[in-house]
Amino acid sequence: MSETRKIAAILVSDVVGYSRLAGADEDRILARLRALRSDLIDPIIAVHKGRVVKRTGDGALVEFRSVVDAVRCAIEVQSGMVERNAGLPPERRIDFRIGIHLGDVVEESDGDLMGDGVNIAARLEGIARPGAICLSEDAYRQVKARLDLAVTDLGQTELKNIAEPVRVYSLQVGVPAQAKPAAPAEPAAPKKPSPQLALPDKPSIAVLPFQNMSDDPQQDYFVDGMVEDIITGLSRIKWLFVIARNSSFVYKGKAVDIRQVGRELGVRYVLEGGVRKTGERVRITAQLLEAETGAHLWADRYDGKLEDVFDLQDQVTASVVGAIAPRLEQAEIARAKRKPTESLDAYDYFLRGMAAFHQFSMPANKEALTLFYKAIELDPNFASAHGMAARSYAQRKGFGWATDPTSEAAEAARLARRAAVLGRDDAVALCMAGFALNILSDSLDEGTALIKRALVLNPNLASAWQFSAWAMALLGEPEAAIEHASRAMRLSPQDPQTFGMQTATALGHFFAGRDDEALSWAESAVREQSNFPLAICVAAASAATAGKLAHAGKTMARLLQLNPELRLSNLKDLVPIRRPEHYHRWAEGLRLAGLSD
Repeated sequence: MSETRKIAAILVSDVVGYSRLAGADEDRILARLRALRSDLIDPIIAVHKGRVVKRTGDGALVEFRSVVDAVRCAIEVQSGMVERNAGLPPERRIDFRIGIHLGDVVEESDGDLMGDGVNIAARLEGIARPGAICLSEDAYRQVKARLDLAVTDLGQTELKNIAEPVRVYSLQVGVPAQAKPAAPAEPAAPKKPSPQLALPDKPSIAVLPFQNMSDDPQQDYFVDGMVEDIITGLSRIKWLFVIARNSSFVYKGKAVDIRQVGRELGVRYVLEGGVRKTGERVRITAQLLEAETGAHLWADRYDGKLEDVFDLQDQVTASVVGAIAPRLEQAEIARAKRKPTESLDAYDYFLRGMAAFHQFSMPANKEALTLFYKAIELDPNFASAHGMAARSYAQRKGFGWATDPTSEAAEAARLARRAAVLGRDDAVALCMAGFALNILSDSLDEGTALIKRALVLNPNLASAWQFSAWAMALLGEPEAAIEHASRAMRLSPQDPQTFGMQTATALGHFFAGRDDEALSWAESAVREQSNFPLAICVAAASAATAGKLAHAGKTMARLLQLNPELRLSNLKDLVPIRRPEHYHRWAEGLRLAGLSD
């Protein structure tokens, strides 16, 4: 067998405590590992040009062209695991150790690697703390001046079956460095700050709220609406990862550090700008920045008449896409040029309705419905206005604000089906329509089909993933519900609608029989939105089935304050749960929590 010697950057990874995890539930841990490889690890390795030499059960041996690529890959994987493990109890967490070395290896004819370079990387992995990355001195020397790394110097360390001691540096993702004399073990890590989100395996962007440069503060809704349309246009490009509007808008009115925004939202690029509306004239300014460095990549200004505002938005969107990927084909740009309506008056009403909808109060919900109906009156073919009106009725039911549930459900179904007809190629309209049908009518299959079509049209739409999570939970597919809610939270990590995503996650865990995890997610949702009855329902039911009856009773008392008419006899009216065994578990949990017949 022929062989070749060369210098290579070697990464070795392994799951901490795999035998313990597999002993508890081998099928489940294998399924989670396969999902992590396909959704997180393998895409990150590919981005950094790594070659998976071989899998070792719960670990992997990977070769990289450079140590910089290897370390960046390791940091993104470990950062991604911080996110994936958030909220999980210790016994359910999957943690990786990673070792990286630059050294001499032997490549055999079948591509396998052997030699000291591989052995040292494997030994470094073995001494790494859970969630940490250990670098040899040879590897660290290559990256210390090129990457901003916070490391702990472990000094000269004896490695098993390695003749000479190796100086080792440890990087714990999200933890600042500590100087340390030579020692074989690392001190206890200081408290972690908020973890940095791993970058996706494709270009990623956040569009910050544009500044309203007009004299009239009442024009904020107009400026916000223009930014939302730019986000929607970018989101239709399947190769682009776009942060949802609700997460980027948490920075509205704040002086921000672009590099901090990049870290907090997990994006490579940030778009910011301003809009000045004077009479019938509009000026849009925009600039694209690289999040890691804050460097300006592109800037431009667009002037036009108010009646041409959609064309101006199209120009901004197309120019941003061109700045990120100069070789983008014209067809890709064209897909970002879709207008919600040709009627600016109707569009104004729609934007005002959106602003009211996100206030989460009964008066604001009523105002939102009035504004959406005005938009429909002016433009009867406005699909998104129909969809948002239907969704507003779903909000009324979800928060217990409905005054005539039967007639409101019928009207919501009419609006939703009209939105689906008018917006058969509009992902936003379709997912809103599907969600309303799922929540307010006995049409789970019909509503879910609309949501699935929305995801085909726009796989970056966080709200579609959220509504899909609810659909999967209600249809009896709890694992899919959890996965889809996770994708929604990743696309929009600081979303005011996070409570809905968390509640769908909790419901999935509850139906899967994981009461403690269901309770944890449900209570997180309640902390986000204390008046959301469905989240409180899941919290009460899961606490009861977990045997925490006193806690369940207190939670039930809070639920009955919000919904005093709720009984076991009318529980089926709350949400349409398809599988009988799931409904029985739901009803039994609430009965144990104190819900009367």
